[in-house]
Amino acid sequence: MSKKYTTPSSSSTDAKVLVDKKATAGKMEKIVSLCKRRGFIYPGSEIYGGLASTYDYGPLGAELKNNIKQAWWKYFVQDRDDMVGLDGGIISKAKIWEASGHVKNFKDPLIECKKCHKRFRPDKLKDASKCPECGGDFTKERQFSQLFKTFIGPVEDDQEMVYLRGETAQNIFINFKNVLDSTNVKIPFGIGQMGKSFRNEITTGNFIFRTLEFEIMELEYFISPDANWKKLFKEWFDYIHKFTGVIGLDNKKLHDVEIPKEERAHYSKRTVDMYYEFPFGKDELWAIAYRTDYDLTNHQKHSGQDLTYLDNKTKEKYIPHVIEPTFGVDRTVLAVLVEGYEEEKLDNGETRVVLKLNHNMAPYKIAVFPLLKNKPKLVKLAKEIYNNLKTKFVCEFDDHGNIGKRYRRQDEIGTPYCVTVDFDSLEKKDVTVRDRDSMKQERVKTDELEEYFNEKLVK
Repeated sequence: MSKKYTTPSSSSTDAKVLVDKKATAGKMEKIVSLCKRRGFIYPGSEIYGGLASTYDYGPLGAELKNNIKQAWWKYFVQDRDDMVGLDGGIISKAKIWEASGHVKNFKDPLIECKKCHKRFRPDKLKDASKCPECGGDFTKERQFSQLFKTFIGPVEDDQEMVYLRGETAQNIFINFKNVLDSTNVKIPFGIGQMGKSFRNEITTGNFIFRTLEFEIMELEYFISPDANWKKLFKEWFDYIHKFTGVIGLDNKKLHDVEIPKEERAHYSKRTVDMYYEFPFGKDELWAIAYRTDYDLTNHQKHSGQDLTYLDNKTKEKYIPHVIEPTFGVDRTVLAVLVEGYEEEKLDNGETRVVLKLNHNMAPYKIAVFPLLKNKPKLVKLAKEIYNNLKTKFVCEFDDHGNIGKRYRRQDEIGTPYCVTVDFDSLEKKDVTVRDRDSMKQERVKTDELEEYFNEKLVK
């Protein structure tokens, strides 16, 4: 079971806190380094000096991210009879965000240093009287919109101004009627969506945890205003927690935080944030909110369109209420990396870095090696095995460096199994299969490999 988030006890000794901070900071630095070195995540615009709080996903990061998204889509959309999907646009009319309340409410307090002109959120500073960078004085506090705006056409006229979406939810609300008219869904039902959102935030950082451009997986679950929303809220809450097992997170590291009224978003009647134990501390990973009928009511008012739902059984017309589970894709990627990252002391005194990822999340499921790259017969057989396996599993062929270095590389990128073709393989028609987590090796007949990996990887 999850537990209520509490601030760490002040009875801990200063020495222990110092050690813990150094250890966690070190782990975060190592994960960031591994991500760059092994092709998971790169700094954005790097060859031009970089762009703060932007990142690009490399070959392995793209695979990991897609694995998480596919698992989410299957679990929350495809496996449920009461869910459908949507893929809405990023650019949208300004009126949408005026109606949703984001133009008015989606703002952060901002102060600017008079000396170095850097900007900060005062609520995120230990001392908001002096600039932490240069010690300069601050300007008066003002409100700063988090919405990114741009213009369509050659002239920057207000009539042509549009916003990059600050959340994916509004695509669902403005298409609610379209989904009703084009499908057979009946309330209660939900619409799920994954996609990019943009927030012009002052305070960013902690690698991919808080960025200017990020991806969200969320759904809006529409219910009758007379439904027992508290019961449905609890059912979704429990369903969300079970998703930790699907992607390999420890549910005990998920801490539920009841958000008080004064801190909730303008549309929410109840919000529970789910904090994960990151190296830099507990912070929000996922959330669930009860948005009532706020969004559809406002879009009906501002658009002039009828967004009510007709219950064919009762003949009652009403504007549905909404329960919203939401998930940060990039934060989930980071949590999966943190969960899997381990350093193990080996018998020979060396330290092994390994990503013990859930098999379904691993970028590659199997790596296939020839023992030596300069032996044509070994390479030929290894290629044959690789080409056969890759039709069923995501695989990599690797013949760079010695066998020990290949194992270490595959450990670092989280590959569950390695297949090595050696000289015995040519005569006995078997190979060595090495398990990532235990490092145990066993011989498996080449014509039994597909069945072997089906048992190990397919669940």
